[in-house]
Amino acid sequence: MWVHPYDKATKYTPAYETYYVNGVAADTPSPNEAGWAFPLLFCTADRSRWALLTEASLDGSYCGTRLTQKTVDGVYRIRFPDEGEGDGTGAAEPSWTLPWTTPWRVVILGDSVGDIVESTLVTDVSPASVVKDTSWIKPGRASWSWLFDHDSPQDCTKLNAWVDLAAALGWEYSLVDANWDRMKNGTIHDLLAYAQSKGVSLLLWYNSGGPHNHVSEKPRGLMDHPEIRREELKNLSKWGVKGVKVDFFQSDKQNIIQLYHDILRDAAEARIMVNFHGCTLPRGWSRTYPHLMTMEAVRGEECYSFDKRFTAEAPAHNVIIPFTRNVVGPMDYTPVMFADNVYPHLTTYTHELALPVVFESGWLHFAGGVKEYLDLPEAPKAFLRQVPVVWDETRFLAGEPGRFIVLARRHGSHWYLGALNGENAGRDVDVELAFLGPKRSTVTLITDGKTPRSFATETQAVTGQDHLEVRLLPYGGFVAVLTPTR
Repeated sequence: MWVHPYDKATKYTPAYETYYVNGVAADTPSPNEAGWAFPLLFCTADRSRWALLTEASLDGSYCGTRLTQKTVDGVYRIRFPDEGEGDGTGAAEPSWTLPWTTPWRVVILGDSVGDIVESTLVTDVSPASVVKDTSWIKPGRASWSWLFDHDSPQDCTKLNAWVDLAAALGWEYSLVDANWDRMKNGTIHDLLAYAQSKGVSLLLWYNSGGPHNHVSEKPRGLMDHPEIRREELKNLSKWGVKGVKVDFFQSDKQNIIQLYHDILRDAAEARIMVNFHGCTLPRGWSRTYPHLMTMEAVRGEECYSFDKRFTAEAPAHNVIIPFTRNVVGPMDYTPVMFADNVYPHLTTYTHELALPVVFESGWLHFAGGVKEYLDLPEAPKAFLRQVPVVWDETRFLAGEPGRFIVLARRHGSHWYLGALNGENAGRDVDVELAFLGPKRSTVTLITDGKTPRSFATETQAVTGQDHLEVRLLPYGGFVAVLTPTR
């Protein structure tokens, strides 16, 4: 199985941000007493049958659950949240009045791991949209300054550069992270006006607390109280803000599950899109609330800033989460870092470039700095200008959890291919293009260059009868854009 431990309750957890265990025996105990978190991917010993276990259609009448630390007679049990979650606020066990509908426990079954990757079962069994007019909901790409410079959200002058980056690369948004209400060299209204002049919309960060966390980052105290939250969201809409990133929930108790739903309902009323961070796992909510663009619940690239272990773990981790975490809903990993942060990355430049295709998220927050994107060669820069975040179709082409993956995703008439190598050895991949059918297409292929931190680009004409044969460097990758020519 491929699984990750549930977090022990701390100031910043639980948040579904532990590392996945890579292919261990199915009765392996979790390394901590908190148990195993959803989703859990299993296969038979001969890898002829696969299953993914998770939850869906969870509302405020229940809590989020996970599995026990150990099996009893080979069976894991469901367990409820710990008392210490959410700073001790809320009840650990759910309660409701009758009639009472519990969430789905979902098992996705397949003859191949590709059946798991391509599944939409989590949203299929979740309630239909409660938002009648969705014309204001706009997925897109965003520049994001915080990972490059943690203090930048407090400086209007610095943030202008990230607005300029979004404008230069045609990205729809720029995300302003924690403590923007302490801004110097201007105000949030100055930044809004500047962004508007550049054709870029802003997304703003909020602390979800409230008594359920004691994280000091601001703005806080505006999202947990119903009347205050509604007024704040209404004001954001008047200002022209398009979305919020709400952070630090630290609990799967029923009271916090209800808070997620309350925020989503009030945000819909104000026509504000939503991103949850420091949060629970997606459980089908993006069908019910299509303005929920993405959720964190993953150990993402921000860890290059504070976790020295991430350097070694990231390559294989990146090739486990498309088979697990991202199957159950949109994932705000904040990808595509070329320059090193506090800790360097072992992944190649093209591995990084492929992440927006392999990972799915309704908002794509680019993790790097301004210069590293603007100084790219023309082909990868053009790719970042055009890569979509909405997909009409997904095809699993090849791969194994923790080793490598090749995905094809279609947006309109264009196909985008992304491949990741999670191992410290080169790999040859042979990609059949049968999904193209008889139509002739032009493929722009960006591969690893002669060194891990370089690119190679070629263009050729192909049909569905052709193959792409690509050599991946250790921890490497490739991307391809297939454009129909007739």
